[in-house]
Amino acid sequence: MHTKKLSIAIPASVVSDIPHLREKTSRIGMIGRAAAIFRVNEIIIYPDNPKVDQTADMDLIATLLDYMETPQYLRKRLFRLRPELRYAGILPPLRTPHHPLNRKMENLERGEHREGVTSSKTSEGTLIDIGVEQPALIPNIQLAINRRVTVRIMKIDERVRVELANREQISEYWGYSVTKDKQSFGKLAKNGSFDLIIATSKYGVPLRDVVEKLAEKWEKAQTILLAFGAPMQGLNEIIRYEGLSLDDVVDFVVNTIPMQGTETVRTEEGLIASLSILNLLLASKV
Repeated sequence: MHTKKLSIAIPASVVSDIPHLREKTSRIGMIGRAAAIFRVNEIIIYPDNPKVDQTADMDLIATLLDYMETPQYLRKRLFRLRPELRYAGILPPLRTPHHPLNRKMENLERGEHREGVTSSKTSEGTLIDIGVEQPALIPNIQLAINRRVTVRIMKIDERVRVELANREQISEYWGYSVTKDKQSFGKLAKNGSFDLIIATSKYGVPLRDVVEKLAEKWEKAQTILLAFGAPMQGLNEIIRYEGLSLDDVVDFVVNTIPMQGTETVRTEEGLIASLSILNLLLASKV
């Protein structure tokens, strides 16, 4: 049985209205945490202002989201010291199934999945750091060093033996991937292989007015994109740079926060509100 893949699209300027790296880090932490709570499979960062080079912002967002998604016991191996991570200590822990608290071999279970990093090669195979006292062994396979892998525990004795696993086939929620997309939102929506695209906007149709039609399409869709605008301009304004209308490139434009009491809703606020209400209304359809 295939599970649905839920992607969210967030703009590169999601932190452009904040001058200090500490506050930028905090906001990105809220986005990563919301994505994990609601089982988002992919976070896509797209450029939303063609007049500005947004490469640095996209790199910052992607680095911090990737860092959050990486189990803590692997971070030192996979991330060198760099300026973007100066305030990484304030990022909230995800506490997802692939971030286990167990650090002891004796508490491992056969059939359990773990994230690991290849640490060295031996005549027997490749050793993998899976966050316990000793590295695990993938027998008879030579893998490149410092490569992140998903493994399944096969045998536990004086050495843990594991096999490579496909994270997409794990029944538990196994984190999100991060994609930096250089395409504009219109091209992303048109060229992406999504069965269903939902744009959020305060000018959209109230969700309650389309919930039945949306639920019907949600149930049939395998790949779903939920898209968000920026702090200073919504998706309607963003897509006008391309001479397009939002209705031309998405299936639904919905308002998930009707009667909002503030002039604007920040991206991370819209993310939590939209994912929570969709989760409530459509959870049985996932």
